[in-house]
Amino acid sequence: MARVCETCGKGPQIGHSVSHAHNVRRKIWLPNLQRVRVILENGTHKRVRLCTRCLRAGRVAKAVS
Repeated sequence: MARVCETCGKGPQIGHSVSHAHNVRRKIWLPNLQRVRVILENGTHKRVRLCTRCLRAGRVAKAVS
């Protein structure tokens, strides 16, 4: 699935962008996803897409390149 963090499931948020004159248009806020090599439980490496909040929180073990 595209544009979704693989650990927390964070995805695009949809809403409206409202100008000062109250002109309303659709807007999509995308999460800040990064492709990172991580170490899985069985010791293998895998490339996943994670949001930067999960990276900073240390929810995964990054693989040393």
